[in-house]
Amino acid sequence: MSAGTTARPVPRPVPLRRRIPVIGGTLAYIKDPLAFMADHYERFGPVSDLNFIGKRWTILLGPDACGEALRNPDKAFANKPGWDELVGPFFDRGLMLLDFDEHHRHRRLMQEAFTRDRLTGYAAALGPAIETGIGSWEAGDGFKAYPALKDLTLNLATQIFMGGAELTSADELDRVNRAFIDCVQAATSFVRAPLPGTRWRRGIQGRQLLEEFLGRQLPAKRAAEGDDLFSVLCHLTEDGEGFSDADVVNHMIFLLMAAHDTSTITVSTAMQYLGQHPEWQERLRAEASGLSAAPTLDELDGLVGFALVMKECLRLLPPVPVLARRTVKDTEVLGHAIPAGRLTAVMVHLQHHQADLWPDPESFDPDRFAEDRREDKVHRHAWEPFGGGVHKCLGMFFAGAEVKLILHHLLRRFTWSVDADYEVPLNYYSLPFPKDGQPVDLRRREDQPGH
Repeated sequence: MSAGTTARPVPRPVPLRRRIPVIGGTLAYIKDPLAFMADHYERFGPVSDLNFIGKRWTILLGPDACGEALRNPDKAFANKPGWDELVGPFFDRGLMLLDFDEHHRHRRLMQEAFTRDRLTGYAAALGPAIETGIGSWEAGDGFKAYPALKDLTLNLATQIFMGGAELTSADELDRVNRAFIDCVQAATSFVRAPLPGTRWRRGIQGRQLLEEFLGRQLPAKRAAEGDDLFSVLCHLTEDGEGFSDADVVNHMIFLLMAAHDTSTITVSTAMQYLGQHPEWQERLRAEASGLSAAPTLDELDGLVGFALVMKECLRLLPPVPVLARRTVKDTEVLGHAIPAGRLTAVMVHLQHHQADLWPDPESFDPDRFAEDRREDKVHRHAWEPFGGGVHKCLGMFFAGAEVKLILHHLLRRFTWSVDADYEVPLNYYSLPFPKDGQPVDLRRREDQPGH
């Protein structure tokens, strides 16, 4: 070593949390992920190891550790082999399960489906479809908001992303919806083989149903030019090369899941907090009072209060609380050595609730995102509901428009309330959802049709 050269610090080993063999921290996570993350961070710091679903994982917690994996400057963290461990058979080769050059090519092609002009068209089609869907809701005490919203957003996804593709019956809608649920919930199955009665088998069967559902409509989409996402994917080309039939189906399965699952829990969360905070419900209603039933994308962008509420709901309950990765080479995070081939859980949920980043983090306070406060700017990775880096959610602007439009129509047609002491019982077998269906006391506004 030459004189004056400073030796590079030797990476520290990663502490291992020892829990029940095989099961590890799985049950503790499923029971209460946020409490699990907070306890784990306090005891073991931002980088540690843990057995989860029978495998050893490196756990990253807090904005610094999570941020290093999301930025991924040395390309050590790969998406596909991480997500493959959880949902690979069910969302195989969707955009989230591609990496590096292949991911870059697919994402660059798919961006054509999410240009400003296309988003404007999607927003125009969403308004009437949302109005029709919500118009069928029956007001009353204990209205189960979550399943009603899930049916609505799946219908919207098939109409807007598939150009009005018809589900042949209400039974088929239920089967498609169930298939998405089964694919997502298989992620935390202890039995990771298609044995009878297991979540893994239901996930495999769900994937088969979705492939058949999309496959029977693919020839018509190939044959005609259309403005819906399905048609766009069928006709996108770069240097004369486009997506194969399998590529189109793979991307559609993933995008349809992302387009309705994540929007559903975000609107459901918003209904809870707006029901518990009527002052915010009235503030949003007043803000949008001058808009028609079909506001433009530009008008939606001007709904400042809506954006504040949506961001706060995404902070309190990110639809994807953990991101899966696997290292493809030796790397370091915050001075800790992580070997090649290590499964890695990027647990972004915790940083949304850390008191050193967010004053009074458990309170519903949308104004924390207002320009005069911007608490999310305290750290580059304080708020990461859409992920980060090259894998940041491609559909985040579509999701924002959809959530705002659904809330707009709900506020036009209904008022609702939720008991101030209500705490939603969440199921965390995969993406979070309310086990009780998210009940609200729903009332039709007196000046609206059907009252």
